[in-house]
Amino acid sequence: MGGYPSLYFRLFDLDPDLLPLFKYNCKKFSTPQECLSSPEFLEHIRKVMLVIDAAVTHLENLHCLEDYLANLGRKHQAVGVKVESFEAVGDSLLYMLEKCHGPAFKMNAREAWIKLYSTVVKAMSCGWNVSRKVE
Repeated sequence: MGGYPSLYFRLFDLDPDLLPLFKYNCKKFSTPQECLSSPEFLEHIRKVMLVIDAAVTHLENLHCLEDYLANLGRKHQAVGVKVESFEAVGDSLLYMLEKCHGPAFKMNAREAWIKLYSTVVKAMSCGWNVSRKVE
């Protein structure tokens, strides 16, 4: 999880309205620093990194993650996240990758990450405004 602080500091800079959505045990955070020091938020970050890892692992077969990602989208909508917020998340992800890799993060790598992230967001967006399936 090495570069994650830059991702979330950037995210909260780009979209400060997201900070209040992160609340655990009814506790709201007043600053990004306070949020980033929360064990619950660190667990959320771990889960985000697992989703990124799953997307990279299944790069050639991303459709196998579509139901999972649509359900994840539903969960995000339920807590007040808007689909439009994922643009700031994508920008923040690219920012983190650029900070971590420096000049080694070439344009072709950037374009590949944009393509991957766009596919993930598209799948998550399918979960918006969809009632939960009976399982």
